[in-house]
Amino acid sequence: MSEKKEKTTAEVETKETKKSKTEAPKKKKEKKENKIKKFFKDFKGECKKITWPTGKTVFNSSLVVIAVVAIVGLVIFAFDTGLSAILNALKDVAENREAAKAAAETTTAATTAAAQQMISMFFMK
Repeated sequence: MSEKKEKTTAEVETKETKKSKTEAPKKKKEKKENKIKKFFKDFKGECKKITWPTGKTVFNSSLVVIAVVAIVGLVIFAFDTGLSAILNALKDVAENREAAKAAAETTTAATTAAAQQMISMFFMK
C-alpha cells in the first residue's frame, strides 16, 4: 500500500513540476510587477513620514555649524602659527651658527696671518 502512495506521490510531483514550469514565467513577471508596485507604495508611505524642520531649528543649527567651523578654524590657525614660529626660530639658530662659524673661520685666519707676520718680523731682525 505504501508503494502505491509513493507512486502516486511521485506522479503528483511530476505533474506539479510540469505545471509550474509552464506557469513559472508568468508568475515571475507578476511577482516582479508586484514588487515594483509594492516598492512605490512603500516609498510613498515613507515620504509621508518625513518631518521637515522648522525655520527656527534650521537657523539654530546653522549658527551651531558656523560657530564650530570658526572654533576649529582658530585652533588650526593657532597650531599653524605656532609651528611657523618654531620653524623660523630653528632657521634663525641655524643661520646664527653659520654666521658664527664663518666669523670664527675669519678670526682664525686673521689670527694665523697676524701670528705669521709677527714671527716673520721677529726672525727678520
